[in-house]
Amino acid sequence: MRLTTFSDYTLRVLMFLALSRDRLATIPEIAAAYDISENHLMKVVHQLARAGVIESVRGKGGGIRLAQAPEAIRLGAIVRGSEGGAPIVECLSDDAATCRIAPVCKLSAVLSRAFDALYATLDEYTLADLVRKPRALETILLRR
Repeated sequence: MRLTTFSDYTLRVLMFLALSRDRLATIPEIAAAYDISENHLMKVVHQLARAGVIESVRGKGGGIRLAQAPEAIRLGAIVRGSEGGAPIVECLSDDAATCRIAPVCKLSAVLSRAFDALYATLDEYTLADLVRKPRALETILLRR
């Protein structure tokens, strides 16, 4: 199992913002902290803003910040949102013709159960859990 880069970046942005609750952060600042693409982060930030997880302040001195408390942001919901609604394997799609053995295959049930377990575990944690002891993260990300 592997999460997309989009989900990875989504979680990173949220962690950064949770460390910087008292101020607005910028996409270039976050990109520099993680040494990742600003273009990718713009897409991530756009989706997070549309979902109401972060808020964006436009104009000079603008930036982004969390729209909710870190304790209210469940990791399972975030990853579900960033991964989208596509089936985990094509045999689980609505198109029954995608797999010849779908009517008798047991793999789809096993994979569905595995992903349900992944999301159930992620649902147990919040963004606050990821930044509970922030000193080490702040040292790396905020003090450049």
